[in-house]
Amino acid sequence: MTHTYHISGMTCNSCVAKAKSQLLMLGDITEADVQLAAPQATITMEKHIPVAALQTALSKAGPYTITEADGGMHHAAPTEESRSWLATYKRILVIAAYIIGISFLIEVTRGRFNLESWMYHFMAAFFLVFSLFKMLDLDGFAKSYAMYDIVAKRWKGWGYAYPFIELFLGIAYLLEFNLPVTHVITFAVMSISIVGVLQSVLNKRKIQCACLGSVFNLPMSTVTIIEDALMIAMSGIMLISMMTNS
Repeated sequence: MTHTYHISGMTCNSCVAKAKSQLLMLGDITEADVQLAAPQATITMEKHIPVAALQTALSKAGPYTITEADGGMHHAAPTEESRSWLATYKRILVIAAYIIGISFLIEVTRGRFNLESWMYHFMAAFFLVFSLFKMLDLDGFAKSYAMYDIVAKRWKGWGYAYPFIELFLGIAYLLEFNLPVTHVITFAVMSISIVGVLQSVLNKRKIQCACLGSVFNLPMSTVTIIEDALMIAMSGIMLISMMTNS
C-alpha cells in the first residue's frame, strides 16, 4: 500500500536524506520518496503504519512533523520511477558528456590522441567533479551513502572521508602522481563501493544514489553500476599495462 504525507520542517537536501533514512529503517516500509519542494513523502509499506510511529522515526532525524495528505491517498507528483529514462538521468548524462568532452579536448590540443593519457584525464575529471557534488552537502551525502555502502553502514566516518578520497584521486590522476599506487587505491575503493550498489540494485531497493551527493535525487540503478565498473576497469587496465611494461 502507498500513502502520501506532508512533512514540515525540512529546509535542505540533507534534511531529505535524513528523513528518508529514518523512514526506511522501519521494517515494513519498502520505499520512501521524500521531496523537498512539496514538501511531502510518498511511502510504500507492506502493512499500515500509524502516523504516530512515522513521527517517532522522523523525530530521530530532526524537528520534522509528518501528517497525512488527502486522507493518506496516493496523489503525489510524478516520481523518478514514473518519469522517462532520459528525464531521470538527464543531469548525469550531461555531466558525463562534459567530462568526456573535456578529456578529449585535452588530447586534441596535444595534436594526437593517446588512450592512456585520455584515461588519466577522464578519471581526473570524473573524481574531481563527483567529489565536488558530494562536498556541497557532505552531511547529506554521508547519510545517503550509509543506506547502502557496506563500509559506511558500519563506520559513519567513511561517508565523510569518501569525497576527500575521490578528491585526492582526481588530483593524483591530473598530476600523474605515483600512478601505480593511485591505480591500486582506485581499484580497491571502487571495488568496495560497487558491492553495496550491486546489492541494492539486485534487491530492487528504491533508494537514492549518493554518487552525486544529495544535490540530485538520482535513483540507484544499473547506471550507478556502470559508473563504478568503468573506474574499476580503467584502473585495472592501466595497472596491468604498467606491470606488463615494467
